[in-house]
Amino acid sequence: MDTSKKPSEVVDDVVVSIEYTLRVEGEIVDSSDEDGPLEFLQGHGNVIKGLEAALYGLKEGEKKHISVPAADGYGEYDAEAIVDVPRSEFPPEIPLKPEVELEVSDEDGDVQFAKIVSLTKSHVKLDFNHPLAGKTLEFDVTINELRAPSPEELDHGHVHGHGHGHGPGDKFDYEDDDEFDDDELVYEDEFDELDEEDDEEFEFEIYDEDDELDEMDDDD
Repeated sequence: MDTSKKPSEVVDDVVVSIEYTLRVEGEIVDSSDEDGPLEFLQGHGNVIKGLEAALYGLKEGEKKHISVPAADGYGEYDAEAIVDVPRSEFPPEIPLKPEVELEVSDEDGDVQFAKIVSLTKSHVKLDFNHPLAGKTLEFDVTINELRAPSPEELDHGHVHGHGHGHGPGDKFDYEDDDEFDDDELVYEDEFDELDEEDDEEFEFEIYDEDDELDEMDDDD
């Protein structure tokens, strides 16, 4: 596309800024009112595909209600993504109680997010499904601004700035009354993960979205 001209509508390779509210089962779970408009590069998978597909052709100032089925959002709920992990594999710094969200990195650097759903005396049950897996996502969207990307943004495939790289619904912070130093909650050990035939090295830490955004900005 001609990066010297202001785009007139949403097409591939256009930087789109949207204001949005996301509801699931009638409840607001995410909104740009909290962190400001979401900005992303259209056509590059920066947001969930069901939302991205519904934005084509919209112009600045236009509003649209978008219903995204689970298959085009965060996927169907997978019962096989529930894993029992021995309590002994967790260090004492990790608070072992339901609803705690963890960031799990394997030895290859691949990251998965898990939530503690229940506990026994010997095991911790982790749910590796996305918090919105199996849910229909109801978006109310306003096109805030359209602009041409910079050559660097096109080359990297995403917008440069604090808010890039995340689709609505990815903002699930760990909240608890206890105080922790998240930078210290890192654990490495070996245990039988999803594939019980292989032992892999993993890191456990409390999920902190602000740290993730800072790391992405440093990469730019």
